[in-house]
Amino acid sequence: MILLDYIMNLAIFSLMVSTPLVIRSFIKHKPLKRITLWCGLYGGIVSIILVLLSIHQEGYSYDIRYAPVILVFAYLGPLSGIITGIFSLLMRLYSSGQWMPAIIGWSIIMITFSIIHLYISKLSAIKRSAILSGAYLVIYVLTVPILFNVFRDKPLFHLQYLVFVMLGVTIGCLLIESYVKLHRLNNRLSDMYKMLGESESKYRIIAENTSDLIMVMNKDHSISYFSPSHEVVLGFRASELEKFELCTFIHPEDVCDFKNTVKTMFEKKESQALEFCLKHKEGYYIEFESRCMPVKGEGQSVEHIVIISRDISERKKAEEILLQSEKLSIVGELAAGVAHEIRNPLTTIKGFLQLYRGENTDIDRLLLTELERIEGITSELLSLGKPQAIQLTRMDLRKLLEDTLELLAPEALMNNIQLKLQMEDTDFFITCERNQVKQVFLNILKNAMEAMKDGGEISIDLRKSAEGECLIAVQDQGCGIPEELLPRLGEPFYSLKEKGTGLGIMICHKILKQHHGSISYKSKMNEGTLVEITLPLAS
Repeated sequence: MILLDYIMNLAIFSLMVSTPLVIRSFIKHKPLKRITLWCGLYGGIVSIILVLLSIHQEGYSYDIRYAPVILVFAYLGPLSGIITGIFSLLMRLYSSGQWMPAIIGWSIIMITFSIIHLYISKLSAIKRSAILSGAYLVIYVLTVPILFNVFRDKPLFHLQYLVFVMLGVTIGCLLIESYVKLHRLNNRLSDMYKMLGESESKYRIIAENTSDLIMVMNKDHSISYFSPSHEVVLGFRASELEKFELCTFIHPEDVCDFKNTVKTMFEKKESQALEFCLKHKEGYYIEFESRCMPVKGEGQSVEHIVIISRDISERKKAEEILLQSEKLSIVGELAAGVAHEIRNPLTTIKGFLQLYRGENTDIDRLLLTELERIEGITSELLSLGKPQAIQLTRMDLRKLLEDTLELLAPEALMNNIQLKLQMEDTDFFITCERNQVKQVFLNILKNAMEAMKDGGEISIDLRKSAEGECLIAVQDQGCGIPEELLPRLGEPFYSLKEKGTGLGIMICHKILKQHHGSISYKSKMNEGTLVEITLPLAS
C-alpha cells in the first residue's frame, strides 16, 4: 500500500514539474520579471500539495516536499529555495504537530543549502542537485534519530522514504533538463528556419528580379528550374519551357557544343563557360554568354548543374560598332596617304593620254573611262580620310529632293526608270550641309537605278515619322539584297556590285551620322529594296 502512495506522490510531483514547462513551450512571451520570486512561489505550492498527499504509516507522517526545495535551490538559488521551503514548512506545521523538531530540521536544511550553494554556484544544475541531495541525506540521517528517535525502530521505512525523495529529485532533474535541451534545440531550429527563410527570400528576390537566365539541370539533362527572367527575355513562361527539352530552344549550330560541355562537366566536375543562342518566342535567336557550375551531392558526384546565362546581344553590337570604327579609322588613315599618292601619277597619265591620240580611238576612250573611274574612287577616299568642316544651313528638304530628282531625270529616262515623288502637304525644313545631304540622296538613288536593269519605278515618299523627325523612304523594283547581307551594308570595301567599292554607302552612313540621322534597309530577293532615311526637323 505504501508503494502505491509513493508512486502517486511521484506521479503528481512529475505532473506539477512538467506542467509549467509544457505551457511555456506553447507560449512565446518575454521573460517574466522577478522570475525567482514566481518560481519560488510555484515551488511552494507544489510542496503544499505534496504535504497534503503525505503518507501516514504506523503513526508517522512522511512526504517528499523537500524534492521541490532541492530542485529550486539547485536551479534558481537560495532566494527561491527559501521561499519554497517556507511554504513547505508552514504547511507541515499546519497539517501535524511536533513543531519544534520540524522548525529545527527545516532551519538546518535551509542554512546548509545556502552555505553549500555559495561554493557550487558555478557548477551545472545537475551537479548542484546531486550535491544538495547528498547534503539532505546526511542531514536526515544525522537529525532524525536525535529529533524523533525513530530511525533505529523503522530503518527500512526511512530508507524507503529517502529513496523516493531522491527518486523525486532525479525525475524532476530529468524533466527540467529535457525541457532545457528541447528548448535550446527548438530555439536553434527556429533560428535556422528563420535564417533559411531569410536566405530563401533573398535568393528569390535575386532570381525573380535579375535579367540573367538561371536554370538548374538534373542528371538526366532535364531542367528542374527556370527563373522568371525567361519570360521577360525569351517571352516563354516557365511552365511552357518545362514541356520541352532545352535543346529545342538552342540554335541548331550550338546544340552539339552545348551537349559536349554538359557531358564534360558531369565527367570532370569543373565549371565551364560557353556561348549559345536561345530562341525567342517570336522566332528569332538571342545570343547568350553562360557560366555553368556543377553542384555535387553525396559521393562527390555531380547531381545538378546551375546555368546562369546573360544576354550579350548589346555587347556584340557594341563590339561590332567598335570594330566598324576601327575599320573606318584605318580606312581614313589609308585614304589620306593612298589618294595623294595615286592622284599625282594619275593626273600625269591622264594628261598625256589626252594629248596623245592613237589610231585606236576605242582603246583611248576605254582608258580615259577607267582613269576617270580611278579618279572618282580617289576622290571618295579623300572625303573619308580628310575631315571636312561643314557649314549647316536651314534648308527645305522638299526643294532638295526635287533638285536631286531633276538631276537624275535624264539618266532615269535613258534606263526606262520612272522616279515618283510623294510628299505630305507640310513644311520639311532641316538644318544640314546642302551638298552632303544631296550626295546621300544621289548615292541611294543611283544604287536603286543600277539594281533595276530592266527598268521600273522608284518611289520616293517624304513624310513625318515621329515628333521632330521626317522620313524619306526610297522603294525600288530591283533584284533585291539577301537578308543575311543587309547588316554588312556600310562596311568599307563591301559591295554587291561587280565593280563597286562600298565607299558610297559608307559615306552616306558617315554623313547621316554627322546630321544626327539614321538609315535602315529592308529587302527581298527579286522584289526590290526599301531604304528608309530619318533626319531631325529644324525647330
